[in-house]
Amino acid sequence: MALAPTPISYIPMTGSGLTDKMTFTERVKLIFFLILYAQDEFLIRPQYQAVCDHFFGPEIRYSDLLQGADLWLMRVDFVFEFPRPTMPNVVYIGGFQCKPAKPLPEHLEVFVQSSGEHGVIIMSLGTLVNELPADITNEIAAAFAKLPQKVIWRHKGARPATLGNNTLIVDWMPQNDLLGHPKMKLFVAHGGTNGVQEAIYHGVPVVGLPLFFDQHDNLLRLKDRGAAKVLTLAAVDKDNNFLKAIQEVLNEPSYRMNMQRLSRLHRDLPMKPLDTALFWIDFVIRHKGAAHLKAEAYRLPWYTYHSVDVFLFLAGAVLLVLLTIFISIRCLYTIMCKRKVKRD
Repeated sequence: MALAPTPISYIPMTGSGLTDKMTFTERVKLIFFLILYAQDEFLIRPQYQAVCDHFFGPEIRYSDLLQGADLWLMRVDFVFEFPRPTMPNVVYIGGFQCKPAKPLPEHLEVFVQSSGEHGVIIMSLGTLVNELPADITNEIAAAFAKLPQKVIWRHKGARPATLGNNTLIVDWMPQNDLLGHPKMKLFVAHGGTNGVQEAIYHGVPVVGLPLFFDQHDNLLRLKDRGAAKVLTLAAVDKDNNFLKAIQEVLNEPSYRMNMQRLSRLHRDLPMKPLDTALFWIDFVIRHKGAAHLKAEAYRLPWYTYHSVDVFLFLAGAVLLVLLTIFISIRCLYTIMCKRKVKRD
């Protein structure tokens, strides 16, 4: 929002739970969300400034540091992100960490190959969540036990009582290498940026269980493109929702087809995202900045950026003309009335 025009008619805010196709009611909701966001930003900004003071000194303002950057490397691309206006000094490098899969460790390869024609499902909720509540964990384990697929689950909590023989619990998994394996059928994920981008890169459909931060928005973008099914954590242990979501994504070909289409689009680039990032970093170093790519908008006060001063001037000019016409007509009417009185 600080870098490029952001029309709220089709650009949703992170955290709003909206897509770029909004109804009138959703746009009204977005307005209220922006008001709340502005309040939160007002409260949080001093904390950002305190961090900035610690590293750069009090003479550097947080907002100036952000807007003063010559180049922005954004870890998204428009295969994933909703299309929106952008600026010349914004470079999109989504999926730069993705790479072709390497061979699996022997014990994992044996387990994966034992799945036969049914294939494999992996589940990981990232490094910030070690375990879920026991009732939810047991529901997830019970759902996996009913599937013909083999499951590899990154889980550090207590072993679920309902765990099936088809499920392997691990402390760590080579996620990228598993996603790139030919037998991979489905990724149960929390919606972190790394996992989502690796799923797109390898064309693996997703069942999402968002927990916090931007995870719901990340999964919402996949859902909007028909490549994911999203559940809230509260809905997992109700009416077999988790099992139904997995079976829907496994049995409905459109999920895999849509994700593989996204994968083809993501890979069809003149340069790999990491090479693009390296080129532009080197570009800024070679030329000691990239001021020619920065819009003058960064230096304008808000009323100039939105042309409020111009609109006020034009409105004042119109009012002045209308007032002049009104006074002229009134004076003319007064003169005519006086002449009529004299004739009478």
